[in-house]
Amino acid sequence: MRIGELARRAGTSTRTLRYYDQHGLLRSRRADNGYRAFDEAELRVVDEIRSLLAVGFDLDDIRPFVACLRAGHATGDVCPDSVAVLRRKLAEVDTCVDRLNAVRDQLHQQLTEAIAHREKTCLTRPAP
Repeated sequence: MRIGELARRAGTSTRTLRYYDQHGLLRSRRADNGYRAFDEAELRVVDEIRSLLAVGFDLDDIRPFVACLRAGHATGDVCPDSVAVLRRKLAEVDTCVDRLNAVRDQLHQQLTEAIAHREKTCLTRPAP
């Protein structure tokens, strides 16, 4: 199929597909007329790429998933290299969540102290 059809079916742009192709994530061949031609299997690859990008993976992270699909697996996340990337990304997210929880706890403590201070100050002021 030509790039326009792949883009339409994948719900993306031809520019995006060219970008993936330039980075070696898609396989295309040049037809006699010079147009890129893609196999049907590339639709699944594009879907995998887009879903991984949507949750924060970069192109280098995605390569093992694409390789896993190309090896004939139904999904790109069952191969050892893909699992390693998933583990690493999960550890990164856990670290971010831990940092956010620490910030939340600090803000909660600060708010609690501010409210207590305000109430103490307001209660000790003489009425006008």
